[in-house]
Order: sequence, then C-alpha cells, then structure tokens
Amino acid sequence: MAEDDRQRRYWRSTLRITLVLLVLWFVVTFSVGFFARDLQFSFFGWPFGFWAAAQGALVLYVLIIVAYAWAMGRVDARYEDEAAGGAPSDGT
Repeated sequence: MAEDDRQRRYWRSTLRITLVLLVLWFVVTFSVGFFARDLQFSFFGWPFGFWAAAQGALVLYVLIIVAYAWAMGRVDARYEDEAAGGAPSDGT
C-alpha cells in the first residue's frame, strides 16, 4: 500500500504544478493582449502595445517551461529518494 500512496502523492504534486502553470499561461495569453491596447504609439510602424505583448508573452512562455522543468525535477528527486528507502524530504 505504501507504493500506491507514494504514486498518489506524486500524481497530486504533478497535477498541482501543472494547474498552477496552466493558470499562469492563461493569464499571460489573454490578459497581456487585452491590456496592450492601452499603449498607443507606433514602434517601427506597428502598434507598440501589441509588439510588446507578443515579445513579452514569448519570454513568459519560456519562463513557464523552465519553471515546470525545475519544479518537476524537484518532485522527481523527492519521490525517487522516497522510493529508494530514504526518508521523505520536505521539498527544500
């Protein structure tokens, strides 16, 4: 039963990380473009707000991917240590 409990906790941790980052993705995707209208001047012939939103969104998407990889690496390491017989760590 300990293995089932460990797998359940691992899956719960994975879902929590995924859901938080999906909410962040949603906010970046839909709010950045919405508020870009407030920046009304031309930048190399294009509206600056939408140019900044497009470039900023790409940077934030890359940061979301990096955050996911880092967080899942920590979760994997924690549960691998547990499976190897070590004491469960507090995630720090």
